[in-house]
This record gives sequence, structure tokens and C-alpha cells, in this order.
Amino acid sequence: MPRPDERDPQPTFAFSDPGPDRADHLRDDPAALAERWAAGKVLLIDNEGQAAVDADRALLATDGATLDYAVAQPVFLGLSGEQAWFAARTTEVDTDAAPRIDLRSAAALWPAFEASLFAQARAVLHWQGRHRHCSVCGGAIEFQRGGWLGRCAACAAEHYPRTDPAVIVAITDGERLLLGRQASWPARRYSTLAGFVEPGESLEQTVAREVLEESGVRVRSSRYLASQPWPFPGSLMLGFMAQAEPDEPRASDELEDARWFTHDEIGAALRGETGDEGLLVSPSISISRWLIEQWHAHAGAARPR
Repeated sequence: MPRPDERDPQPTFAFSDPGPDRADHLRDDPAALAERWAAGKVLLIDNEGQAAVDADRALLATDGATLDYAVAQPVFLGLSGEQAWFAARTTEVDTDAAPRIDLRSAAALWPAFEASLFAQARAVLHWQGRHRHCSVCGGAIEFQRGGWLGRCAACAAEHYPRTDPAVIVAITDGERLLLGRQASWPARRYSTLAGFVEPGESLEQTVAREVLEESGVRVRSSRYLASQPWPFPGSLMLGFMAQAEPDEPRASDELEDARWFTHDEIGAALRGETGDEGLLVSPSISISRWLIEQWHAHAGAARPR
């Protein structure tokens, strides 16, 4: 199968937009951040990780000048041109109730820049909400550097936002694609296999281990393609294409089923031509769908005409 190369289209899944310039140099300048706040835009995120929207479910960004900077305790997200963007919890500010949208829905509806902005805001605020006390001594955490550093008020230990790396893999035996499904998913939905990286493990080792554990299929080789931040709550999905032995898949604790699918079956699913009985694949916001599309396109190019 031909390998994807630099001529391939750029990833089109959710959160692949670079978002704002994170302007790290401003995080150490509280006075500059406070000055930017006055003309800044603020994403208001509630305790469920949902953002405020207008009647059309478009992003409803609040003007910083209408909120108290000290009370809001915002996260500085970065700059878009000269426009500063911040995020704050609705519980920290006095604001009228507004309709809400979750991140998955926003990823499918909003422009790419706004969806990536929301993903960044949700991930950092989620980290802050679950790291109020120092893991070293139990002291209270104070957030600094625009919300990106937690410093213990008692022992001065520093704490930073956590990102958990995970691999997600399109596995082929040269002719077919291996997909699995979890019991909680909608009927007929299958996806690429995925799993978290363990300490002391390379990404390639994780690919081989996770695929074997979840399906019983042995990976021969793997190659990195692309990544997707997945803030549910704080993962980074590292996308791979893997060559595997044509082993018979089996179910596991993680998957209620795993099976090989042909090029034609995958093509029908991508075109939505499966009716009420056929395969359903991952939604377009996910890197899983993109990996499936990449395999289908390149496997198709290699087929005899």
C-alpha cells in the first residue's frame, strides 16, 4: 500500500486548527494581561464544560470590559491578531444565563478556529478544577502565568496542565482494515483501536501492545501520521497506520467485537450507503474517521484496475 506523504491533504478533523497565538511571553506579565482584558473576548465555560452560545448555537463571546478581571480569574488563551482571548468559569462571574453547547457539538458546528479555542479553554479549566490542592503537601494551589501554572502556597511546588498521550491506529493486513467496537456505542458503530501510553513505553510499543491486548492481532510495523488534541478531558491522540498479521480477531475486556473489513465495506460506510444493517464508522470530527479515510484512499490507489 502506498504510504501517505507530504502531498496528502492536511487533517480535517476537529481541533486541528492551530487556534490563537498562545503568546507565552505575555503569561509572565500580569499587567499586560489585565490591559488586554479590557478589549478582550471571553469564553464562559460552566462546570459541565459547556460554552455559552446565542440563539443560533454560535459562539457567544463576552466582552472582557463587562467583567471584573480579578473576580473572573481567567485563563489567557492567546492572541488572534491584536484580539486577546480568555476563558473563565461562569461560577466566577455575574452573568445572565445563556444557552449552552458541549464541545463535541461545537466541533461539528463551529468554524475550526472557534472549536479549537473552545477545546483549549475546556481542557485548561478542567485541569484547574481538579487541581485545587498540591499533590506534594496538600496546600492550596494558586494559578499564575495566565492560568497555566499552579503554584502551591505552602511548599511552592509547581504544577502544570496534564496531557495524556494515547495512540489510535488504522491496522491493515494489506487487504483489509481492522476495526473494533465497544458495547456502549450505537449499534453497528466500529472504530479504529486506541489506548494510552504507559510509563517507559515508546509509541510504537504502545501500538503493538494495545492492538494485541484488544484484538489478539499481531502488529508487524507502524508509522505515525498525525495527532489530535482530545480534551475529554485531556488526551492527545497520536494517529498511526500499522501493518499486521492476518490473525483472526477476538473480543476482549475493552471491545465486544473486532473484525476485518474489506475495502468495499469501508467505502460504503464512508459514503453512507450501508442502509439499516451495514457498518457505521467514526464521526467526521475524530482522527479515527480521518485514519479510516486515509487507509481507504491509499489502499484503493494500490488496487489493480
